[in-house]
Amino acid sequence: MTSSPQSLHRVNYAAPRSFGTLLKANLKETLFPDDPFHEIKNEPISRRFLKGAQYFVPIFEWLPKYNFKLLKYDLLAGITIASLAIPQGISYAKLANIPPIIGLYSSFVPPLIYAVFGSSKHLAVGTVAACSLLIAAIIEGKVNASDNMPLYLSLVFTATLFSGLVQTALGLLRLGILVDFLSHSTITGFMGGTAIIICLQQLKGMLGLKHFTTHTDVVSVLRAIFHNRKEIMYTRKNASLQKNKKPKLFWVSAIAPMVTVIVGCLFAYFAHAEKHGIQIVGHLSKGINPSSIHLLNFDPKYISAPIKAGVIAAMISLAEGIAIGRSFAIIRNEQIDGNKEMIAIGLMNIFGSFTSCYLTTGPFSKTAVNFNAGCKTAMSNVVMSICMMLTLLFLAPLFSYTPLVSLSAIIMSAMLGLIDYDKAYHLFKTDKFDFCICMAAFFGVSFISMDIGLMLSVGLALIRALLYIARPATCKLGLISETGLYRDVEQYPDANGIAGFLILKLGSPIYFANCNYVRERILRWIRDERSHTISKGNEIEFLLLELGGITSIDITGVETLLEIRRCVQAKGIKMILVNPRLGVLEKLMVTESIDTITKESVFLTIEDAIDACRFSLKCSDHIKTENLAIV
Repeated sequence: MTSSPQSLHRVNYAAPRSFGTLLKANLKETLFPDDPFHEIKNEPISRRFLKGAQYFVPIFEWLPKYNFKLLKYDLLAGITIASLAIPQGISYAKLANIPPIIGLYSSFVPPLIYAVFGSSKHLAVGTVAACSLLIAAIIEGKVNASDNMPLYLSLVFTATLFSGLVQTALGLLRLGILVDFLSHSTITGFMGGTAIIICLQQLKGMLGLKHFTTHTDVVSVLRAIFHNRKEIMYTRKNASLQKNKKPKLFWVSAIAPMVTVIVGCLFAYFAHAEKHGIQIVGHLSKGINPSSIHLLNFDPKYISAPIKAGVIAAMISLAEGIAIGRSFAIIRNEQIDGNKEMIAIGLMNIFGSFTSCYLTTGPFSKTAVNFNAGCKTAMSNVVMSICMMLTLLFLAPLFSYTPLVSLSAIIMSAMLGLIDYDKAYHLFKTDKFDFCICMAAFFGVSFISMDIGLMLSVGLALIRALLYIARPATCKLGLISETGLYRDVEQYPDANGIAGFLILKLGSPIYFANCNYVRERILRWIRDERSHTISKGNEIEFLLLELGGITSIDITGVETLLEIRRCVQAKGIKMILVNPRLGVLEKLMVTESIDTITKESVFLTIEDAIDACRFSLKCSDHIKTENLAIV
C-alpha cells in the first residue's frame, strides 16, 4: 500500500476572528497605518500624556531643545523667506483680485499657527498662485470683484474657512488617503496649465492693459488680448527675471523679487509714474491684521461658490504642501506625518479666515529658499512672521508705489518654473496612461476651466484605478528546476509546467466588480492549456489556484470560487487552493464554503499540493489495479 506524503506544512484553521476584532484591525490599518503611539504603549500615564501632547502639538517636542545655535540658522532663513513673502504676497493677492494688503496679512498669522502644529522643519508658509487664481475664478462666477469688493472679499474669507475646515477634518479623521487621488501626474498637469493661464493673464500688467477678462482659459485670455491690441501698441517691453537654480546661490533668486519691487517703487515714486499711465498697487495702510470674523458670509444666495472654491482649493493646497514637505524631508532622511500636516494647514487657514487672511499652504519656491538658507526648525516661520509684523506696522505704505508691471514680472518668473517639461516627457516615455492623465489636467485647465480640468484628470485616474480592480492580473506558474521555485512562465521562459497540473496565481482581492472576469479568465486558461496539452497526450487533472496575492474576498467572490469549482469538476478537473491569506480563509470558514471545497483541497505550498495530488493519483491507480485483478 502506498504511504501518505510526509508534508511538514499544515494550514492553520484557527477559529475566525470576531467582528469586533476585525473592525478594530481594519480601522487601525486604514486610519493609523504608521501606528503613531507604538512607542508609548507601555509607558506610565503621565508619560503618555506628555508624548501625546508632543505628537499633536509638535512645538512641545522641539522648543524645549531649542538653542542659540539653531536660532542663528533659522534667523537667516526667516529673514530670507520674509523678503520673498512681501512681493509674493502682494503679487498673489493681485491674482486673487483682492486688496494687496491681504497678501501681506496672510504671511503674518498663518506661519505662527504652522510653527505650533506643523511637523515639517523646512516648509515655509505662504500664499500660492494656483489656489489664488482658482478661488478668484470660482467666486467671480457669483460676484465680480470690481463691482462689489466687500462682498467678494467676504466670500474669499469664507472659502478660506471652508478650506481650513475640510483640511482639519481630513487630518483628524486621518483620511489623507483622499489626497492621494491627486496623483503626481494630475498635479504636474494642473500646475503646468495654471502656469500658462497665469502667465497669459500677467500680460495685462506687463502691457498696461486696463480692460481684461475674468475668465481663466486660454481662449478668453487671448481674445481679451486681441480686443486690447490698440493699447498694446503704446506699451514697451519689460525685462524678465531669471532665476539662478544653483543651491549655493539661492539668495540670488530669493532677493530678486524684493529687489524688483524696491527698484520699481523708487522709480515710480521719483518719476511720478502714475501720472504717466503706469499703474501702481495703490494705498497700503499700516497695522496688523484686523478681525474678519464678522465678514464671513453664509448667505444661501452665495454660499455655493465659497464651498466649491474651499473644497477644491483645500485638496490642491494639501497635495502641494504635503508633497513638498515630504520631498525636502526625504533629502535629510526624515519623515513627516501627512495627517498632522493636514491639521496644521487646516488650522492656519481657519485662524487665517478670522484674521483677514486668505488661503495659505507650503509653496515650493519659498520652501526651497527656506531649505537652502539652512533652516533647522519651524522657528524660521516665526522669524518670517515677526518680519511681516514689522513690515505691516512700519513699512507697508512704502510698497504702495509698486508698479503692477513689476508684480507681473515676478509672477511670470515664478510660474515658468511650474511648467515641468521634463516630468511630462518622462511620463510620455514611461507610462502613456499617466501622460494622458497629465495632459487632461493641462489642456482642461488651459482651455476649459481650472475645476473642470482637475476633475477630468482625477476622473481618468479613477478610471485607471477601477480598471486595475476590475481586471486583476493572473499568470500561469511553472517550475524553475534549478531553484525549485514556481514563477510566471511569461517572465521566466525557463519555468516549465507540470504534467497534469495547471498552476495559476491570482494577484488581487476578489470582489463583486471583478468576479466575472476572474471566472472567465480562469476558464480561458483551462481552455488554452487543454488545447495545448491534448496534442501532447497530456490531460489537465488538477487546477491549482495560488491565493497568496489575494488579501481579501467578498461574498460574491466566495460564490465565484464555488462556481469555478463546479465548472472544472464538470470537465474532470479537481480545484486545489494554495496559501489562502487569513482574511480569505476566514471568509471561506464563516460562509461554510470550506466544507464544500473540503479542507483536503487546501494546502500551504504548491509543493505540498502537487505531492498530495500525485499521492492521490497513485492511490487511485493502485485501487483500479486491485479491482481489475479481482475481476
